[in-house]
Amino acid sequence: MTPTRVHLPLLAVLLAASLPAQPIRLHPSNPHYFLFENKPTILITSAEHYGAVVNLDFDYAVYLDKLKAYGLNYTRIYPGFLFEPVGKFIKGNTLGPRPASLIVPWARSSTPGYMLGGNRFDLDRWDARYFSRLKDFVAKAAERGIVVEICFYNAQYTDTWPISPLYHENNIQGVGKCELEDAQTLKFPDLVRREEDYVRKIVVEVNSFDNVILEICDEPFLTGTPIALAGEWIGRMVEVIKAAESKLPKRHLIAQQVEGPVGGPCDFSAHPDVPLIVAQYLWEASAEQMGGLKALDLLYARNKPIELNETNYYPVWYRGDKAGASRVEAWEFIVGGGAGFNHLNGLYTVENPAGNSPENALILRALRSLKNFMNSFDFLKMRPDKSFLVSGFPADAFTRGMSERGQQYALYLHHSTGGKGSAYTVKPGAYKESLVLNLPVGDYSVDWVEPASGSVIRTEPLKHAGGNWTVTTPAYGIDLALRIKSQAARAAP
Repeated sequence: MTPTRVHLPLLAVLLAASLPAQPIRLHPSNPHYFLFENKPTILITSAEHYGAVVNLDFDYAVYLDKLKAYGLNYTRIYPGFLFEPVGKFIKGNTLGPRPASLIVPWARSSTPGYMLGGNRFDLDRWDARYFSRLKDFVAKAAERGIVVEICFYNAQYTDTWPISPLYHENNIQGVGKCELEDAQTLKFPDLVRREEDYVRKIVVEVNSFDNVILEICDEPFLTGTPIALAGEWIGRMVEVIKAAESKLPKRHLIAQQVEGPVGGPCDFSAHPDVPLIVAQYLWEASAEQMGGLKALDLLYARNKPIELNETNYYPVWYRGDKAGASRVEAWEFIVGGGAGFNHLNGLYTVENPAGNSPENALILRALRSLKNFMNSFDFLKMRPDKSFLVSGFPADAFTRGMSERGQQYALYLHHSTGGKGSAYTVKPGAYKESLVLNLPVGDYSVDWVEPASGSVIRTEPLKHAGGNWTVTTPAYGIDLALRIKSQAARAAP
């Protein structure tokens, strides 16, 4: 009897599919990326402003359906410690629910006097309706292949701390009698105990889900908390999560934003229990918030995934061609080696939870194109690299690339200003460059891709003798992507 032969790559796929489900984790072959549902994964989205669960008026099923329709696989929530006044920053802000539509982890007491109306909170009791909603949201996201990043905390503001359930006037225990700068420190043990309870309870409730990342604190010292005290408090919350999950079946990734200097009190990028590095905005924003591109340059050697999990708030904080500016930051970050990108999108509202508009369609289509572009590579074998671009690109423009030398190359270029701030402003024009690339000897296929649509606008074969190769790009208006694959890379499954 002749033994049955199984193609090795197919066998690997079958074995992976037979493995028990696990929470999203670092990919064992390349820890700069994720393994989710047994597949190499990059997280890419344009998401609502973190209020999907705490805002009862928001139809999150419609919102999640929109993400799925564009192949996007990531969203982020604040679970109740911080929410915002109605209409803060932008009309329709989902994180600013109407007072009657607010739902948080803590149950209401029978004592009137909550700042926004209704009864105060009882910190000794949880609201079962809230946790049903939280778990339903995560479950519906899981059904659609979407990862939920739960960010427990954000630096409090003068208009958010007084309405927080943990502010002393809003709960019957009188916990939280402190200034906002002290709300996320270890200075008030009674408040810290309630904060730990809140983290622990949510960790327990979502432990069964595989599509969850646990993020500790956004912008920990942005509004005045001393950086050393913020870092000490974050360290405590890391231990709370670890201890809670040590008694539970599953372990989830812990994430923390880098704020302040590399190696400083709020840089947990080297912490062994914090495997996910979080950056925000493009390069750097207020209070030394490290941007995504800066993190790629400074922290890639940590061998951990790097997320850019908050951009400027669309559309109010962008200038010029706003959809174009959103597109170029996403493409440059991901083609430069990023593992996760979340575009903060104010077009999703209670009235329009799907964000239906021609403007949003442009944003979502460009992100879908980016995801498809990256998935056209075996990106686990690639590393940030643009050394193969020898010359020909204007000095006042921007480029990032990746490669598996001799096998596959990705290059992205765009014309913009504002590269050291929180976002780009694109410079539309009529561009065409003569680029000099250095490639090893080989037979290659060269594709020029329009990032906005993902369309291949020119394909050409290249039988290369090795060394420099000069090529003229297609004409383009803002940005352009290049994909080069060797014959062997094209043949790989």
